[in-house]
Amino acid sequence: MTTGTLMIDPGRLQADLEGLAQIGRDPEGGISRPAWSPSHEEARAWLIERLRAAGLAARVDAAGNVFGRLGPEDPGTRVVMTGSHIDTVPHGGPLDGALGVLAGLECLRTVRAAGLTLPVALEGSRAMTGSLDPALAARLADPAGRPLPEAMRTAGFDLAQAPLARRDPATLAGYVELHIEQGPWLEAEGVPIGVVDAIVGIRRRRLTFVGQADHAGTTPMDRRQDAFLTAAEYATKSRDLVTRQGSGRSVTTIGVVQVWPGVPNIVPARATLVQEVRDPDPAVLERLARRTLLTARRVAGRRGLTVEVEELVRAEPVRLSPRVQAAIEAAAETLGLATRRMPSGATHDAQILAQVTDAGMLFVPSEGGRSHRPDEWTDGPATARGADVLLGTLLRLAGETA
Repeated sequence: MTTGTLMIDPGRLQADLEGLAQIGRDPEGGISRPAWSPSHEEARAWLIERLRAAGLAARVDAAGNVFGRLGPEDPGTRVVMTGSHIDTVPHGGPLDGALGVLAGLECLRTVRAAGLTLPVALEGSRAMTGSLDPALAARLADPAGRPLPEAMRTAGFDLAQAPLARRDPATLAGYVELHIEQGPWLEAEGVPIGVVDAIVGIRRRRLTFVGQADHAGTTPMDRRQDAFLTAAEYATKSRDLVTRQGSGRSVTTIGVVQVWPGVPNIVPARATLVQEVRDPDPAVLERLARRTLLTARRVAGRRGLTVEVEELVRAEPVRLSPRVQAAIEAAAETLGLATRRMPSGATHDAQILAQVTDAGMLFVPSEGGRSHRPDEWTDGPATARGADVLLGTLLRLAGETA
């Protein structure tokens, strides 16, 4: 049997996707499995059981990453990795992250059933790269305000021990991740496989416009220092700025808005926005971050207000491995599938793994470009094609490593 003819079992992959999708179902019809939540822990236990049922060596490291390994147990053996994540955004869909994890499991099952012995592992990320800053992580909290250390303790893990999960980069021979595109390009162009060449960087900040509270009925419009109207003006101006001065791949989103005191009969004294800007080009990203901040200060100053700024996230764009991109394209060509090189507008585990090994990603189309919502979907034939390309890529990378 050649690597070009080895194929995954689509029905088995689909059954796994449907099984995991039952964990964390919410009343709105979506899936909510926040990291370290009870539903996430249930999903972790489910995945470990599936790994062991497949005859793989399963373990969990100090950071909660789940590993399923096929091949030599010698810890010094170099491994080719695949994987993603099983936590979800609130009210998310069934494929974000889950497809990469379960397609990886299916690839290892397929290799094992074929009798091939390869140093291939299903891996988690972040803590094992050594990039986790415990001091920063200790300040993180979930949307309900529960601190990360408390959430980890509830699940049986200790944040202080998470750095022990770091892997020696010398043992890593590459990482490839299958993911839904989460955007419209592949579907619109009729291309079945996207080969990711770069992942966007992010600048995220909290902007608080500070005005003055006044009586909503007695204060003339021309005497108001309305924080919300100032924030609203900034929101539209910054959107126009990014559209005009960005790269065509630049995006900006304001996903959080808070107004104080937040009652109908008081002119808002404070309005807080959380905004992010994304672009795959570091120079464009930095320029937009600088100019949006300047715009915020100008809008506030013109209305007689001030603006407080807190930088929240500074993630640099990442170029992915040409070696892995070539392996993905070769695997797709063997199957007669067209490919398209493209950047990813979303962040992914591959962005983290790229710090320590050759990392790459492949996309399958998202219906309507939808993701992070309950109706996120990619049909079974498309996910199977992606898993077959993933399998071919893993075999090629493992062959190069041998």
